[in-house]
Amino acid sequence: MNNSMSAFVSVALTIGTCAAVAADQASVSSPDGKNKIRLYANPLAYEVVRDGVTVVAKSEIGMAVDGKRLGDEDATGRVPPVVMIGKRDGVADAPVYKKSKVDLSANEAYADFGAWGVRLVARNDGVAYRFETKMPGRIRVESEEASLAPPVPDVSCWGYQTGRFGEEESVPFSLKASQIDFSDKKRYMPFGWGMVYLPFAYEAGGKFVLVMESDVRDYPILNFGSYGNGAFTAKFAGAPKRVRKHGAGLRVLEREKWLVETEGTRTFPWRVFVLADAPAKFCEADIVWALAPAQDTGVDFSWVRPGKVAWDWWNWFDNGRKCDTKGYERFIDFAAKNGLEYVVLDWYGYEVRFGFDIWKPCPAVDVDHLVKYARERGVDLWHWMAFHQVYGDEERVASHFAKVGIKGFKVDFLDRGDADVARFMEKFADACARNRMHVEYHGAYRPTGLQRRYPNVLNYEGIHGQEWVRSGLRNVDDKGMMFSDVAACYLRMSAGPMDYTPGAMLNHGVGPGDRAQDKRNQPGTFGTRCRQMAQVALYEAPLQMLCDSPTNYEKNMECFAFMAKIPTVWKNTVGLAGTPDRMFVAARETRDGAWYAGGITTAEARDCTLDTSFLGAGEWAIEIFRDAGDAKEDAQRFVHETRKVKAGEKIRVHMAPGGGFVARFSRPQG
Repeated sequence: MNNSMSAFVSVALTIGTCAAVAADQASVSSPDGKNKIRLYANPLAYEVVRDGVTVVAKSEIGMAVDGKRLGDEDATGRVPPVVMIGKRDGVADAPVYKKSKVDLSANEAYADFGAWGVRLVARNDGVAYRFETKMPGRIRVESEEASLAPPVPDVSCWGYQTGRFGEEESVPFSLKASQIDFSDKKRYMPFGWGMVYLPFAYEAGGKFVLVMESDVRDYPILNFGSYGNGAFTAKFAGAPKRVRKHGAGLRVLEREKWLVETEGTRTFPWRVFVLADAPAKFCEADIVWALAPAQDTGVDFSWVRPGKVAWDWWNWFDNGRKCDTKGYERFIDFAAKNGLEYVVLDWYGYEVRFGFDIWKPCPAVDVDHLVKYARERGVDLWHWMAFHQVYGDEERVASHFAKVGIKGFKVDFLDRGDADVARFMEKFADACARNRMHVEYHGAYRPTGLQRRYPNVLNYEGIHGQEWVRSGLRNVDDKGMMFSDVAACYLRMSAGPMDYTPGAMLNHGVGPGDRAQDKRNQPGTFGTRCRQMAQVALYEAPLQMLCDSPTNYEKNMECFAFMAKIPTVWKNTVGLAGTPDRMFVAARETRDGAWYAGGITTAEARDCTLDTSFLGAGEWAIEIFRDAGDAKEDAQRFVHETRKVKAGEKIRVHMAPGGGFVARFSRPQG
């Protein structure tokens, strides 16, 4: 790990007095001049432009604080705001990320209205705005208006829907804006109806827009609750008023009519717009990470250890073996032999079964012994945790299990999107950081940049992941799953790392076919073997959980050995080709100079031409796994080959229905 977690950033703000201010308007453009965001003060609204094309039409914004709506004061004779303009420079080290360094270059403007203001920022990968307040004491934020008006009323959209704030594991949609159903009647499996949650994308004038947010701290997440008159309207979870334990979580029974009581002097979440000429470039954007707070807690994070996990839950504890101390020794031995950094005790280390008492060890599992057994073999243990067991007891939980020797927590069933949960996620990340513990937030909403300030937060769920096929393929829409896998590369993954849990070895084709192997103790997946292998390289996950059993991997060591060597953090990421409805192709550079490239398709077969220009120059050795000619009939069939290529060479690859490919490029030996 790189011990340097900070970077030099210069921000020079100078007060400007120009025609834009007199016209009640402020604007800022990106360093390359392609992206622009404008702010209008009367009424308060923003507008976004890329290459001269309006991609977000004038959209009204606002915030109600302590009974007053910001911007309404003295509306008739309001003095225009003082506008300060500035610049951000610098490069940040990113030891736990899809790139090793992040360019922080940006231009910004701040429209100062006195007790509050709006900050604009423009980067080469997108633009953003946020509210800032300078009010004494504590304030109550009653509502926020954050509308989104596409430039034409019926743009093509991609996104997700849910019926509950923070439950974000739905299959995505691909619809015209007018076709999105907010009526609570149409259901997108498994949680989707009513609200649209982020990330949300659309095409406008040949440009592509991805709506996200960054720096959500002590505040609810943004959703869109309706579409009408050409604009989406924001919807937020009110502060919890009555809460009760529900299974492993804390269900809100009643909410306040306001969003949060918070400090009066603070910044609010960034409303982010990634802008690109092709959707494949969404995966390259750094704006969510770059706008999030830098590491400033005083903790040395050099101990943070990304890696892969041998996981028990998905494969029914190695295809139905007994869950006990000896069973976990089997997982630890497998991890040690194959260079996996971790084993997770998922539900089994303590009394669970929806009692979830982490203070009562399960008699069949000797955790103290397993910690020592694993450490002697160079493996560390993670522990699954129910949200309600950790909430309100963050420091005691972190310090106790650090003393036990556990190295990380998988906290599950948060399933909420209010300010209270945002506070918990930051508070527990901080407690874990001070105790040198890692965190994964499972059953949680998408990342919003917390992992920059706390790089010990290695992963999040918030994805329709592979766990949805664990209980039997008959319960899952195969074509929907294939589309979801591809669309996630453009949507969910653009927000940050995602715990999808790839790597299944029992693979079934899409469409009608033989499901004889679809057994509870031997879960399988739709799509080809090569698709599963490609996902390990394509899906960003500093903590990558490999879903299948030691037994199944030992039967397929040719494939597993390749997956086990794929890094979980990278030097660079390059989007190459595809759209959310068709396929995704990308390349990632390792931190020692090799490259991985891969692609996955939807339920339709596709031919892909892999342009290797990303390699730069010279000759390279390629090792590739691709779908065999009969992979449509037998999804486990693949071709494994090696040869030499020259940088810039175009490689034609055929992907079977639900198929994929993955390749490793390295400099030839000798």
